[in-house]
Amino acid sequence: MPLAGRIALVTGASQGIGRACALQLAKEGAAVALVARNQEKLEQVKQEIAAAGGQAHVFVADLAEEEQVKTAFKAALAQFGKLEILVNNAGVTRDQLVMRMKRPDWDTVINTNLTSAYLCIQQAISSMLKQRWGRIINITSIFGQTGQAGQANYAASKAGLIGLTMAVAREVASRGITCNAVAPGFIETAMTSGLSDDFKQHALGMIPLGRVGTSEDVAQAVAFLASDQAGYITGHVLNVNGGMLMG
Repeated sequence: MPLAGRIALVTGASQGIGRACALQLAKEGAAVALVARNQEKLEQVKQEIAAAGGQAHVFVADLAEEEQVKTAFKAALAQFGKLEILVNNAGVTRDQLVMRMKRPDWDTVINTNLTSAYLCIQQAISSMLKQRWGRIINITSIFGQTGQAGQANYAASKAGLIGLTMAVAREVASRGITCNAVAPGFIETAMTSGLSDDFKQHALGMIPLGRVGTSEDVAQAVAFLASDQAGYITGHVLNVNGGMLMG
């Protein structure tokens, strides 16, 4: 178990990519703090981890609210004593053409997808600095690299995560802490399930590997970046997109 004895915290852990990341980190030996808004779904993930012999605890918080972020991290640190791996995965969409996009829809996406990552890093960093070891992994998106019509808020938030990743990587590298991003392409999740069949077929035609990705594909990349094997990788964006974007 490459992550045996490590303590991880995953945001947006109640479903989709966040859930898969939590399960994979636990499978590889980490104890996991599960953070999201939906307690019922978090408890289900906790039970899955426990049934497989792992350890997890639930911390309910709206990641767009600073005080709730602080409260969740304080409780997680009290429970585990330290935090070594942070996976910033919480994310939402509020799609609309930019000329029609309402300011609340812009703010909700930026606050949840980008500002929450900054807040979570601030809360986790002290523990990592004390240990002189840490892994920060931000879940961005191919649309933060290419843009996407109708998703100006989402694309901006995910592009911002890439800049945040590189800045933090430079700030903390001397303390044995790495900061990387994982950029999924078209992944089959609840967030993408509502897309039209025409859009899905169009997207599939752009994937050289010829299949839609899974949450587990992303989770395995995250677990690698969290491990000692990735100790000389920082400030990097790891594309998990089946070849949709190269170069």
